[in-house]
Amino acid sequence: MIFILLLFACLALCAGPVFPLHAAPKEKPVGGLSSAIRRTGLPLPRWASLRSNEVNLRSGPGTRYPVLWVYRRKGLPVEITAEFDTWRRIRDVKGTTGWAHQATLSGRRFFLVAGGGVQPVFRKEDARASIRAEAEEGAQGRLLKCRAAWCRVELQGYRGYMKRDSIWGVYPDETVD
Repeated sequence: MIFILLLFACLALCAGPVFPLHAAPKEKPVGGLSSAIRRTGLPLPRWASLRSNEVNLRSGPGTRYPVLWVYRRKGLPVEITAEFDTWRRIRDVKGTTGWAHQATLSGRRFFLVAGGGVQPVFRKEDARASIRAEAEEGAQGRLLKCRAAWCRVELQGYRGYMKRDSIWGVYPDETVD
């Protein structure tokens, strides 16, 4: 009898309580800092560009993840969709997503000509203004300013205005100064 009582006592101590214990989830410190995740506090999603002519796109946020793609186009605009420590999940114009180290990205704003075919670069914010240049789809330029339906751009030394809907690298209602 004593043996059976000792056995039950041992099982009770080893097994723990019969009812489940639910711990409250730990709250993240103010500012979003934790041992694994560091958020910049910048909005997501947001635009960035490639800092150099060689940027690895990885399948996950770290060097242990395989390289999916190597970008070879400095200034290529990308959209940052997530952050993990020093890594940023990015999306390119074709919808390809992966992770790039923050050091390989820049906050300088660039764009790609979209909308199919050749797009005009106007002297003023007016479709009746004279055309300064014409840019083929996929051409890359520097985004200088955007308001309303027009963006001030620079393409291969030409400065002018393009319609917002003819470029990739700016949100529909975003103001860029």
